[in-house]
Amino acid sequence: MAKHSEFNAFVETIAALRAPDGCPWDREQTHASIAKNMIEEAYEAVDAIESGDVAHLREELGDVLLQVVLQSQIAADGAEFTIDDVCRDVNEKMIRRHPHVFGEAKAKSAGDVLELWDAVKLGELGASDTQAESPGRAREGLLDGVPTSFPSLMQAQKISRKAVSVGFEWETIEDVWGKVAEETAELKQAFAAAPKTDKGTVAEEAKAAVELEFGDVLFSLVNVARKMGIDAESALRATCGKFRRRWSFIEGAAWVQGRTVEDLSMGEMQALWDEAKAHE
Repeated sequence: MAKHSEFNAFVETIAALRAPDGCPWDREQTHASIAKNMIEEAYEAVDAIESGDVAHLREELGDVLLQVVLQSQIAADGAEFTIDDVCRDVNEKMIRRHPHVFGEAKAKSAGDVLELWDAVKLGELGASDTQAESPGRAREGLLDGVPTSFPSLMQAQKISRKAVSVGFEWETIEDVWGKVAEETAELKQAFAAAPKTDKGTVAEEAKAAVELEFGDVLFSLVNVARKMGIDAESALRATCGKFRRRWSFIEGAAWVQGRTVEDLSMGEMQALWDEAKAHE
């Protein structure tokens, strides 16, 4: 088995940057000061994956690893934990959550694996609840492990899946479609009853209530995706990419004519949209 000497060398490099005689910028960083970098680098890695650019993916994964190692070094400097603790914890978790590989459990499909994963996580939650009974420790709820910093769609997926893991679930996908219809009707009713601006949009004083109803529709659609075995976040990203490609086609067609998109009528844009769709 490989010794991963390059990983060890990288850890040493980051430690040197954080050393008293290292880089002034790196020495000044805290967990909070570079937190957003973790999100940015993860998104850039996903972009590389979706574009199929393997060389770029290699670079972006390095940037993600940089965030992990740097955060771990900041923790080590503060006597909180080390990169070895991080690796040990995640290794133990992966072994614990794959009892079908490292234990006696059986799993014949990816769906079976997800059910096992959720069951083990529930057991971990129960154990943490037992520990929380000691003075000074707060009990962790089922949804507390879903970061509120997640994009809303991703957050909805995780919340939905966690609720299902304890039995909060519709029996059939038709039942979920019924919920979509119910929430859609409530949204239409809320919009119809809300005061409007001169442009026909919801007035500011009613916006929060209508937004909440709109959110209910989106959340119910996330449950439809889950029932279908579809990742809602990936689906919406794919649609955004499709829209970008078609819009680019419309812009290009306008430029060839010496015009801008603003010069096109809605009918002309729709015709170009249909042409772009046909080319796909």
